[in-house]
Amino acid sequence: LPRHIETIKEEGRNVLWVCDAMHGNTESSPSGYKTRRFENVLSEVKEFFEVHKAMGTYPGGIHLEMTGQNVTECVGGMMELDHEDLFQRYESQCDPRLNASQALELAFLVSEMMAKQERP
Repeated sequence: LPRHIETIKEEGRNVLWVCDAMHGNTESSPSGYKTRRFENVLSEVKEFFEVHKAMGTYPGGIHLEMTGQNVTECVGGMMELDHEDLFQRYESQCDPRLNASQALELAFLVSEMMAKQERP
């Protein structure tokens, strides 16, 4: 990311930097479910904010796959969902989504990160 940011800065372009923290963070659980680890998604979002802070640029947004339902598709988060919990309410026909609790937890953590960002 830093090389891309430098190139864009050198060319004088204005871009919207968006992190897709869900893409590339899928894995197979021991039981065969396609899942994501909350901690990996959070780590990617944190790195996105840290890089932009260090480079003097602004993180423009994040993409998340989530639902307001109490599904069990991603492991981790404050509810400490584990691989053994996935079967309970795994409903996705495509990619695993953060459930309501995980999405809110991430939203609050992102809010804290945004509060630490310098503003123009």
